[in-house]
Amino acid sequence: MAQFARPSVDTYNADGWTEDDGTSDALWGEIDEVTADDADFVRSALTPTSDVYVTKLTTVEDPLSSVNHTARWRYGKDAASGDAIDLTVQLRQGYVNEGTPGTLIATLGTHTNIASGWNAGTYTLSAGEADAITNYADLYIRFVANKP
Repeated sequence: MAQFARPSVDTYNADGWTEDDGTSDALWGEIDEVTADDADFVRSALTPTSDVYVTKLTTVEDPLSSVNHTARWRYGKDAASGDAIDLTVQLRQGYVNEGTPGTLIATLGTHTNIASGWNAGTYTLSAGEADAITNYADLYIRFVANKP
Protein backbone atom coordinates (compact mmCIF):
# COMPACT_ATOMS: atom_id res chain seq x y z
CA MET A 1 0.00 0.00 0.00
CA ALA A 2 1.41 3.40 -0.97
CA GLN A 3 2.09 5.86 1.82
CA PHE A 4 2.89 9.55 1.58
CA ALA A 5 4.84 11.54 4.17
CA ARG A 6 4.05 15.24 3.87
CA PRO A 7 5.38 18.37 5.62
CA SER A 8 3.73 18.70 9.04
CA VAL A 9 5.59 21.37 11.03
CA ASP A 10 8.28 24.02 10.58
CA THR A 11 11.34 22.66 12.35
CA TYR A 12 14.01 25.24 11.44
CA ASN A 13 13.73 28.61 9.76
CA ALA A 14 16.27 31.02 11.23
CA ASP A 15 17.31 32.27 7.79
CA GLY A 16 14.15 34.11 6.75
CA TRP A 17 12.26 31.77 4.45
CA THR A 18 8.69 33.02 3.94
CA GLU A 19 5.37 31.96 2.47
CA ASP A 20 4.25 33.28 -0.90
CA ASP A 21 2.45 36.17 0.87
CA GLY A 22 5.58 37.21 2.79
CA THR A 23 4.53 35.81 6.18
CA SER A 24 6.28 32.98 7.98
CA ASP A 25 3.77 31.61 10.49
CA ALA A 26 3.29 28.10 9.01
CA LEU A 27 5.43 27.48 5.97
CA TRP A 28 4.80 23.74 5.97
CA GLY A 29 1.13 24.39 5.17
CA GLU A 30 2.15 25.93 1.86
CA ILE A 31 3.89 22.75 0.65
CA ASP A 32 1.83 19.90 2.11
CA GLU A 33 -0.79 19.48 -0.60
CA VAL A 34 -1.74 16.19 -2.25
CA THR A 35 -1.76 17.82 -5.71
CA ALA A 36 0.95 20.42 -6.37
CA ASP A 37 -0.39 23.98 -6.14
CA ASP A 38 2.09 26.48 -7.54
CA ALA A 39 0.02 29.37 -6.16
CA ASP A 40 1.29 28.66 -2.64
CA PHE A 41 4.93 28.00 -1.85
CA VAL A 42 7.86 28.84 0.42
CA ARG A 43 10.78 30.99 -0.66
CA SER A 44 14.20 31.94 0.54
CA ALA A 45 15.52 35.49 0.65
CA LEU A 46 16.20 37.05 -2.76
CA THR A 47 19.94 36.75 -2.17
CA PRO A 48 20.30 33.71 0.08
CA THR A 49 23.55 32.81 1.79
CA SER A 50 23.14 29.11 2.60
CA ASP A 51 19.62 29.85 3.90
CA VAL A 52 18.13 26.75 5.55
CA TYR A 53 14.51 25.67 5.95
CA VAL A 54 13.61 22.31 7.52
CA THR A 55 10.20 20.70 7.78
CA LYS A 56 9.26 17.53 9.66
CA LEU A 57 7.38 14.93 7.68
CA THR A 58 4.24 13.15 8.82
CA THR A 59 4.74 9.66 10.20
CA VAL A 60 4.44 6.68 7.88
CA GLU A 61 4.74 3.00 8.71
CA ASP A 62 7.95 1.15 7.92
CA PRO A 63 7.12 -0.48 4.57
CA LEU A 64 9.46 -3.39 5.35
CA SER A 65 10.89 -2.93 1.88
CA SER A 66 13.97 -1.23 0.48
CA VAL A 67 12.42 -0.26 -2.85
CA ASN A 68 10.24 2.55 -4.18
CA HIS A 69 11.00 5.18 -1.54
CA THR A 70 10.49 8.25 -3.75
CA ALA A 71 10.67 11.92 -2.83
CA ARG A 72 9.03 14.62 -4.96
CA TRP A 73 9.24 18.39 -4.73
CA ARG A 74 8.82 21.45 -6.93
CA TYR A 75 11.24 24.34 -7.08
CA GLY A 76 11.90 27.45 -9.11
CA LYS A 77 13.10 31.00 -9.15
CA ASP A 78 11.26 34.29 -9.61
CA ALA A 79 11.46 35.22 -13.30
CA ALA A 80 12.40 38.81 -12.33
CA SER A 81 15.55 37.59 -10.56
CA GLY A 82 18.60 37.55 -12.77
CA ASP A 83 20.77 36.08 -10.02
CA ALA A 84 21.93 32.49 -10.03
CA ILE A 85 20.41 30.58 -7.13
CA ASP A 86 21.40 27.05 -6.11
CA LEU A 87 19.16 24.72 -4.12
CA THR A 88 20.05 21.55 -2.21
CA VAL A 89 17.33 19.21 -0.92
CA GLN A 90 18.12 16.58 1.72
CA LEU A 91 16.28 13.84 3.57
CA ARG A 92 17.42 13.63 7.19
CA GLN A 93 16.48 11.55 10.20
CA GLY A 94 16.62 12.88 13.74
CA TYR A 95 17.11 16.55 12.84
CA VAL A 96 17.03 18.88 15.87
CA ASN A 97 18.72 22.06 14.60
CA GLU A 98 21.72 23.08 12.51
CA GLY A 99 24.04 22.16 15.39
CA THR A 100 22.43 18.71 15.63
CA PRO A 101 21.29 17.98 12.06
CA GLY A 102 20.70 14.25 12.56
CA THR A 103 21.60 11.64 9.98
CA LEU A 104 21.77 12.46 6.30
CA ILE A 105 19.78 9.72 4.59
CA ALA A 106 20.19 11.16 1.08
CA THR A 107 20.85 14.34 -0.84
CA LEU A 108 17.72 14.29 -2.95
CA GLY A 109 18.71 17.07 -5.29
CA THR A 110 21.46 19.56 -5.97
CA HIS A 111 20.09 22.17 -8.36
CA THR A 112 22.64 24.64 -9.72
CA ASN A 113 21.48 27.98 -11.14
CA ILE A 114 17.85 26.91 -10.99
CA ALA A 115 15.63 27.99 -13.84
CA SER A 116 12.82 30.50 -13.57
CA GLY A 117 9.34 29.06 -13.28
CA TRP A 118 8.41 25.72 -11.78
CA ASN A 119 10.52 22.58 -12.08
CA ALA A 120 9.81 19.10 -10.75
CA GLY A 121 12.34 17.29 -8.59
CA THR A 122 12.19 13.58 -7.91
CA TYR A 123 14.55 11.11 -6.29
CA THR A 124 14.24 7.40 -5.55
CA LEU A 125 16.30 6.19 -2.61
CA SER A 126 18.73 3.36 -3.18
CA ALA A 127 18.18 0.21 -1.13
CA GLY A 128 21.03 1.26 1.16
CA GLU A 129 19.55 4.72 1.70
CA ALA A 130 16.10 3.25 2.42
CA ASP A 131 17.62 0.75 4.84
CA ALA A 132 19.37 3.62 6.67
CA ILE A 133 15.94 4.85 7.81
CA THR A 134 15.37 3.42 11.27
CA ASN A 135 12.53 5.69 12.40
CA TYR A 136 9.82 6.68 9.93
CA ALA A 137 8.35 9.02 12.56
CA ASP A 138 11.51 11.15 12.65
CA LEU A 139 12.12 12.22 9.03
CA TYR A 140 12.78 15.75 7.80
CA ILE A 141 13.31 17.55 4.52
CA ARG A 142 16.09 20.17 4.61
CA PHE A 143 16.24 22.85 1.90
CA VAL A 144 19.34 25.03 1.47
CA ALA A 145 19.23 28.01 -0.92
CA ASN A 146 22.39 29.83 -1.86
CA LYS A 147 23.46 32.61 -4.21
CA PRO A 148 26.89 31.47 -5.43
